[in-house]
Amino acid sequence: MTAMTKHIVIMGVSGSGKSTVGELLGERLGLPYRDGDDLHPPANIDKMSAGQPLTDEDRWPWLRLVGEWLTDHPDGGIIGCSALKRSYRDMIRESAPGVVFVHVHGTRELLHERMLHRPGHFMPASLLESQFDTLEDLGPDETGQVFDIAEPPETVVDQVTDWLAGLDESA
Repeated sequence: MTAMTKHIVIMGVSGSGKSTVGELLGERLGLPYRDGDDLHPPANIDKMSAGQPLTDEDRWPWLRLVGEWLTDHPDGGIIGCSALKRSYRDMIRESAPGVVFVHVHGTRELLHERMLHRPGHFMPASLLESQFDTLEDLGPDETGQVFDIAEPPETVVDQVTDWLAGLDESA
């Protein structure tokens, strides 16, 4: 694995399977996985739990922590983080310049259904639309790829692993 692919952000809206894909990918690659939600301050979690979307000002300190977690793992690490806007990904890149983004994505209908049936998560399904409204596609100059979560998680991890191997070969 090259320096380019040792720091990986699994990105996407809530309910897209960031944690599931991140954990499986971490096992596959022998890298630690961290759920970025664990780095949110209590005020952010309280706000989202109450059905209120976060503002950019709410997110900046959290995004800095996401980037710092990656740099605290010089041998590599995978973190789940929505990273919905280009500016959010830029902030993560400030700490971890070689980071790559794995965008797990699906239809609104599939994601809404998943959110309705996931136990114990603070993010209500009512905030899904605000996440889609905020989501900015990866730019052509960003190292990242979109993966369809309609596939089983193991298949998505196979596809991500193949993509990462292709990045390593071209580096």
